[in-house]
Amino acid sequence: MKKKSIIGVLVIALVAIIAVVVHRAAFARETTSWRLATVERGTIESTVSATGTLSAVTTVQVGTQVSGQVAALLVDFNDTVKKGQLLARIDPTLQRQAVIDAQATLERVSAQYRQAQRDQSRSRELMTEGLVARSEFESSDSSLDVARANVKSAQVALERARQNLEYTNIYAPIDGVVVERNVDPGQTVAASLSAPQLFLIANDLTNMQILASVGEGDIASIAEGQKVRFTVQALPSETFEGTVRQVRLQSATSENVVNYTVVVSVQNREKKLLPGMTARVEFLTASVPDVLKVPNAALRFRPADEVEVIRTESADATATAAPQRTDATSRGERRIRSTAQGNRIRSRGTVHVLTADGKLQAIPVRSGLSDGSSTAVRSPDLEEGMKVVTGVTAAQAAAGEKSSNPFQSNQQPMRRPGGF
Repeated sequence: MKKKSIIGVLVIALVAIIAVVVHRAAFARETTSWRLATVERGTIESTVSATGTLSAVTTVQVGTQVSGQVAALLVDFNDTVKKGQLLARIDPTLQRQAVIDAQATLERVSAQYRQAQRDQSRSRELMTEGLVARSEFESSDSSLDVARANVKSAQVALERARQNLEYTNIYAPIDGVVVERNVDPGQTVAASLSAPQLFLIANDLTNMQILASVGEGDIASIAEGQKVRFTVQALPSETFEGTVRQVRLQSATSENVVNYTVVVSVQNREKKLLPGMTARVEFLTASVPDVLKVPNAALRFRPADEVEVIRTESADATATAAPQRTDATSRGERRIRSTAQGNRIRSRGTVHVLTADGKLQAIPVRSGLSDGSSTAVRSPDLEEGMKVVTGVTAAQAAAGEKSSNPFQSNQQPMRRPGGF
C-alpha cells in the first residue's frame, strides 16, 4: 500500500512538471514577438556638430579722441544711422580755449617773424655799406630762420587745436544699427591712453555670420562652401541654413582640447536672428541621396542561437554587385557607391526580416554612410517597405528569449567576417 502511494505521488509530480513545461513553452510561443522597423528610401547625411555665436559681419566701435564730459547723445540702442550722422557731442569748452590759445601763439610768433625779417633786411644793407660785420648779418639771418620755423609750429598747433575741437562731435563712420551705447549724458570720458568706446554699430544685420568652434578631430571634414544647418534657442522650431566662408588657421586650446574657428555666412533677411545668439550648428560633411536605409539597431541585432534563421544563399554572391537596371531606383542605389567625402560602401552586414510563417530570414547587405541613427544599405533581396527586426519585445524577454543585441542583454554580439 505504501509503495502504491509513492508511485502515485511520483506520477502526479511528473504530470505537473510536464504541464508546467508545456504551459511555459506555449506561453513563450504565444508571446514571442519582435520589434520591427520599415526599410525606407531617402537621403542619408553625415554631419559634424558644433556651437557658435551669431554676430554681424562688420561691426565698428565708435570712440572719442578727446576727453571731456558727454554733453549730448543723439542716438540710442537699435537706432538706424547713416554714415556721417552726428551721434553725440563732447563738451567743447576746453577745446575752444585751446584754439584761442593757439591762435594767440601764432599771432605772437608771426609778429616775431616780421621783426626778424626787418632786422635781417637792415643788417644786409649795413653789411653792404661796410658798417656791420658779416657775423652780425649771419646772426640776423639765423634769427629769421628760427622765427619762420616758429610760425610753422604755431600753425600746426592751431590746426591740431581746431581738429580736436571738431573731434568733440562724434559722427557715424558707417551705415548701420546701434547695437551698444556705453555712455550717458553728463558722463566724463578720458581718452588719454586709448579711445573709450561710446557706441558699437553693426553694419548690416541682414548678412550675419556664426563663429563656430570645431574640435581638431572634426576640422579635417570642414571645407569652404559646405552647407550648414543651425538652430537657435529663441526659435527652436525653425532651422536656418548657411555656408562655410572661412576655416581659420589659428587654434585655441581649452581644457586640453584644440579647437578651430569656422566662419559661417548666414542670410538674415527677415531679421529673426539677433547678434549674440547661440547657434547649434551642423556641418553637412557627406550626403547620399535616394538610398535604402535601415535603423542601426537592425544591423546590430543578432538572434539567439536556439532561434531558427533562414539564410539567404544568393545574397552573399550578389551583394557586391547590384543588378543592371536603368530605372531611377537603380541609379539611386548606385549613387551610394560615390567616393565623395570618403563615402564608399565598405562594410558587410546582416539584417533580419520575418517570413510569412513568422520565421527569421537573414539578408546580407552592404552598409555605407550613417547619420548616427540610420545607415544606408544595399542588397538585391532588400526592398523599400520591408520590415526588419531591430530587437525583441519586453514580453519575449520575460518569457526567457535571449538575444545577442548588446542593447538588450549583457551578451556580447558575435563579430562576423567583413566588418560585422
